[in-house]
Amino acid sequence: MEMKKSSIEFEGKTYTLESGRFAKFANGSVMVSQGDTMVLVTVVASRDEKPDIDFLPLTVEYREKLSAAGKFPGGFMKREGKPTDNEVLNARLIDRPIRPMIPKNWHFETQIIANVFSADPEVDPDTLAATGASAALMISDIPFHGPMSEVRVGFIDGEFVINPKFEDASKSKMDITVAGTDTAITMVEGESKEISEEEFIEALEFAHNKIKELNELQRQFTAQFQVEKREYTIEEIPEEFKELVVDTIKEDLEKYIHTVTTKKERGAARAEFDEKALAVATEKYGENEEIAPNIKKWTKEIVNSYEKQQMRRMIVEEKQRLDGRGLEQIRQITCEVGLLPRVHGSALFTRGETQSLCSITLGTQKDAQTIDGLDPVYQERFILHYNFPPFSTGEVGRMMTSRREIGHGHLAWRALKEMLPNEEDFPYAIRLISDILESNGSSSMATVCGGSLGLFDAGVPMKKPVAGIAMGLIFEEYGYAVLSDILGDEDHLGDMDFKVAGTVDGITACQMDIKIEGISFEIMKTALHQAKEGRMHILGVMNETMNQPREDVSEHAPRFHKIKIPTDTIGMVIGSGGETIRSITSQTHTEIVIDQDGTVTISSTSLEAAQAAEQMIEKIIRKPQVGEIYNAVVKEIREGLGAIMEFLPKQQGLLHISQIAHERVEDVSKYLQVGDKIDVKLVEITPDGKYRLSLKALIPDADGNFVEYKSQGGGNRGGGDRRGGGDYHRDGGNRGDYRGGDRDRGGDRDRGGHSRNDYHR
Repeated sequence: MEMKKSSIEFEGKTYTLESGRFAKFANGSVMVSQGDTMVLVTVVASRDEKPDIDFLPLTVEYREKLSAAGKFPGGFMKREGKPTDNEVLNARLIDRPIRPMIPKNWHFETQIIANVFSADPEVDPDTLAATGASAALMISDIPFHGPMSEVRVGFIDGEFVINPKFEDASKSKMDITVAGTDTAITMVEGESKEISEEEFIEALEFAHNKIKELNELQRQFTAQFQVEKREYTIEEIPEEFKELVVDTIKEDLEKYIHTVTTKKERGAARAEFDEKALAVATEKYGENEEIAPNIKKWTKEIVNSYEKQQMRRMIVEEKQRLDGRGLEQIRQITCEVGLLPRVHGSALFTRGETQSLCSITLGTQKDAQTIDGLDPVYQERFILHYNFPPFSTGEVGRMMTSRREIGHGHLAWRALKEMLPNEEDFPYAIRLISDILESNGSSSMATVCGGSLGLFDAGVPMKKPVAGIAMGLIFEEYGYAVLSDILGDEDHLGDMDFKVAGTVDGITACQMDIKIEGISFEIMKTALHQAKEGRMHILGVMNETMNQPREDVSEHAPRFHKIKIPTDTIGMVIGSGGETIRSITSQTHTEIVIDQDGTVTISSTSLEAAQAAEQMIEKIIRKPQVGEIYNAVVKEIREGLGAIMEFLPKQQGLLHISQIAHERVEDVSKYLQVGDKIDVKLVEITPDGKYRLSLKALIPDADGNFVEYKSQGGGNRGGGDRRGGGDYHRDGGNRGDYRGGDRDRGGDRDRGGHSRNDYHR
């Protein structure tokens, strides 16, 4: 196969589509590249059609090989494992705009795989993969209403930027991924720093112009191929069969859709319509060899289609919704906080028949998640997990983390994270779990609302509360209707699912999926401003329950206690090989982090434990002062000389035999034993830094007087055994090489080979 390629200059770098060199057995294969980033996208459809399924059998996989960035996978297994959350999220960014552009009657199993083989740190591969998927479908035999392209939009230093670099993300006011055709936007997902609705529209318009450039590149690329699209079965249901089913249910169904019902009631009604129509159709066509095998499938399809048609007409023409609300009306909301006594914060948010129970856990720096991928490794201290158990919809199913759960959780995470306090003001790692207990539309936005309340309940000083709302659209030739706070059925029957989250001052996250060819910017503006009104209403209800964070965190949460130590004492606190700091954390059941500026952060669920750790650290760094009294431990007996005493952690001195008692001491062991703890007085620090201690100075003589200590000058003369010429040195070693002594090179000199700074235990 001859290699074909097309290129354009796009945002300062060459953007190339190439086929014919890689993966030639695939139905469509495109290597898309920009700069040094290269993503191979393949699309394959099975040869056998599956006529009995009623859905589009499309799967999308996105994979990043760490070799693309010149990195080894971490851990024991040096092979990439299951997809990371980032890979799943990028696969969804390909799937969501592609799926509506493949005919619904396409029943061949289809798989799109995007493999990142080279990663330029200045070019993110995610949008390249989506554009490459469109190009691969364009040159394949799979029917596809493309082209479609995808870009990311940032706003840096007052200007819109396409596909901003990783290092520029923190400076950008927004990070929004936009997909679209020449005529319309088809998907939006992203986060922002409280941007206005007008700024949001401007970003989409800017992105759309760039999307058109990439769509034109795809057309130039496709023009080099002789593409023949595969034929597929478009099932035609006989008109007389349709009429029979519709006539059977018409009167009851039209009455039913004008009745205010719950989700469960609507489900029961549909089952009755299916059963009634099936009975009538079977009676008439049960013996018809051509129709009989399809009676059940066709009946269900016609009932669903007619219900959808009538519901859409009612909403657009009569402005009446399935649960009796007006187009802009929000369902009843109830909020509760503090339901779970042992977690650090909790909230139950219920909106209509959708309910989220949010639990907050506060942790220390060690609880932060390490994120490793093509980008530089970093720590994420805010984690959000969204769970959607099958009972939330009254169904039976497997308990597993689905791609949908990862996607919905990520959207809620984006909505909340910008409002969290910075680490300097609130040094906790934060985990938010949203368990969806009931679901009838917009559970991800319920997670945002419940999460915001739960964070307040946990005492997290968020800048502002955050709420979210899901908007829907019914678009017909005779008119359209924008719906606030959509139900699950309205999502299923409608043409748009547009989720918007934010504060009173702006949008913090959004996600939009369009099921039709696209919508105008005018309709999008209407949806955005209607969403803002709904968001303000929801925030008002939330604020009635709790409008500011609790003044303190839970008694069960860890507490942080900070002290400052001189930087030249950091090594002493850490100890040789971390021995000292490990001992402190073990004895006090705390966690300790030492920054290189000398800031020590002690975390514990007990204030007493934190204070105990602080006292131990203060003892270690405490500078010995002549005249002070210390509780010392006998470390070694030296007959004829005295005793070696540890009077501060890692600080030892000599209790000379002449300073043990007022009387003459011949046998030190009669007075002291190794391990004894006694009070001693530091009576001298010699010019060469040795410590001399006295027990006698604390004991009155026979006349009741305290004898003043007199310095003997350098070393131990007159009655003592120098044994190498000196007393014990303060760093815990024996400068004079006392026989049997321990020359400890640890102390504050820290020769253990580890970093003296930022040691974490």
